Amino acid sequence: MMNHQVMRRLIVFGFIILASIFSLYPRPAQAADPYIMLVHADGAIVPAMYNYIDRALEQAETDRAALVIIQLDTPGGSVAVTEDIIQRIRNAEVPVVVYVAPSGAWAASAGAMITMSGHAAAMAPGTSIGAASPINSDGSDLNETSDQKAKEILTATVRSLTENRPEEAQALAEAMITDAEAVTATEAYEIGLIDYLASDVDDLIAQLDGQVLLIGDEQITLNLAGLRVEEVKMNWIEQILLILTDPSIVFLLLSTGALLIFFELRAPGGFIMGTIGFVLLLLSLYGLNVLPINLFGFIFFVLAFGFIIAEVLTPQTFGLLTVAAAISMAIGGLILFRNAEIDQFGGVPSWLIIGQSGGVATLGLLFFFYIMRYSPSSRPMTGQEGMIGLLGEVRTPLEPQGMVFVNGERWKAKTVDGSFLDVGETVRVVRVDDLLLTVEPVRSIKHETKNH
Repeated sequence: MMNHQVMRRLIVFGFIILASIFSLYPRPAQAADPYIMLVHADGAIVPAMYNYIDRALEQAETDRAALVIIQLDTPGGSVAVTEDIIQRIRNAEVPVVVYVAPSGAWAASAGAMITMSGHAAAMAPGTSIGAASPINSDGSDLNETSDQKAKEILTATVRSLTENRPEEAQALAEAMITDAEAVTATEAYEIGLIDYLASDVDDLIAQLDGQVLLIGDEQITLNLAGLRVEEVKMNWIEQILLILTDPSIVFLLLSTGALLIFFELRAPGGFIMGTIGFVLLLLSLYGLNVLPINLFGFIFFVLAFGFIIAEVLTPQTFGLLTVAAAISMAIGGLILFRNAEIDQFGGVPSWLIIGQSGGVATLGLLFFFYIMRYSPSSRPMTGQEGMIGLLGEVRTPLEPQGMVFVNGERWKAKTVDGSFLDVGETVRVVRVDDLLLTVEPVRSIKHETKNH
């Protein structure tokens, strides 16, 4: 299931740019008649989600929409963003109903508080709500003092959101914070934590028609019969930013960006791979800034970059540092994206971390051996190994041994096949044995080239 989700998001990411072209065309002006706005808040509570909800509410307020329905399905997310969304909903100038749907959806963690913030709350059968206990920004449990303070702040928030609800509902809301309590839609409805139990949007609208909601200090009667429902979808920027907070996407961007930069440094040419890699790293930084990562794991990614740079500077390691970089990347990924809170954003499956890191090692090694095999610049330039391939001139006849002049020095040499070479002939070094060079005449090299 996780594999399917990752592939789906990668495909969506690829087509968003194409779809965005159509968003540049102006929409036809809508009639001034009242309508019902439907907002699909499906995903983690991150800054992109706030921007989406805020933009939708601004449009609804400008159009004087009769009602805004936020259809919610979220595993939770950032507490700070949650507080911003709650404040935006509570200060909206139009009625806002938060509806947890469809069946199977959940309003977990931060989503539970957003559900309570609506002017009315509803859920579909088969949904759930709760488990809003606070944890640290890196996904670990808070220490006792911090935990107590965080819970006091959040329980104060839910008390204000449920002050007009039954005492049992208030107690349940607080238990969601203090004890990570969670309940089904039916249980939430029976104790009064939510106002409506609706099978779908049409059912919810039918139940809301004629009801009175308190918006600020004003009571507003909902007249919804016959009104059209207009969906407001995420724009392409919001969709991209939401995708960039998927931990699996962030890891792929981070590791792939590092690999492309390695290729660019190892075989410079056109800066295309390096530029793409740099862009991917920048995109990953956005997700790392939003996600509750374990910063200890980031140390291993820095170490992996260090191994990559060392591999470029010291190719004599024969790709071993690339393997070390891949191992560091795998360890970093397992630590960076493996904690309790990040699971709210989708988490990163272990197979992806290990597979991607293994791919980095394999591609790095293949690329290394390709460069060593075909790149002229990869030939050693110092020491005896640096002599191989150099051209020289015969100074005393090779019968088959004699003297040659190579690289500004006289060397004792012999021919590779025991043949005779006279003074003045050009030779190439093919092997070095201590202070004895094995050479071949240049004319044989040209002959072989023609045969190929």
